[in-house]
Amino acid sequence: MSNKAIEIYQKRRTQYALGKNLDVSNEQIIELVKEAVRQAPSSFNSQSSRAVILLGEQSELFWELTREALRPLVPADAFVNTENKLASFAAGAGTVLFFEDQDVVKGLQEQFASYADNFPIWSEQSSGIAQFAVWTALADAGIGASLQHYNPVVDAAVAKTWDIPTSWTLRAQMPFGSNEAGFGEKTFMEDEQRFRVFV
Repeated sequence: MSNKAIEIYQKRRTQYALGKNLDVSNEQIIELVKEAVRQAPSSFNSQSSRAVILLGEQSELFWELTREALRPLVPADAFVNTENKLASFAAGAGTVLFFEDQDVVKGLQEQFASYADNFPIWSEQSSGIAQFAVWTALADAGIGASLQHYNPVVDAAVAKTWDIPTSWTLRAQMPFGSNEAGFGEKTFMEDEQRFRVFV
């Protein structure tokens, strides 16, 4: 059975070889990211996910800040590998920073006290769904991306540089750009290890 959604999911792959050679405008990318986040579901329709879209030099600045935040934490003899990895992200066209608004989470905890322990968990799930929604939307537009997690080491620099509200917690970073390399074969574990079906 063919399925358009599954076909789009199959396009979503991790791309580390990023470039700036895109056939879409910044405005189109911005609207694509916004609409993907808007359409991503969240518990109680909380809409707790937030996104900061960095393009061009702003994206490069993020990866510079990340490099400097990591410099004192990574052994000197290993830092060249770290720099090369970060440079590959900076080589892309942009980066999406994903946040969760903790004020929304706290508000729901107060409003629905019997579910209070679950709202932080559901917030993390909402963030993951938003990330997947953006990633698949980018892939469907022919844009490569990967998902990174340099929080919390870069959080303070990000908050200061882009005036991020204190209630926003950084959860992931998605560098994106043109696909400058192909994709290797993706392998899957055996269905018997992953699924159980009862009819």
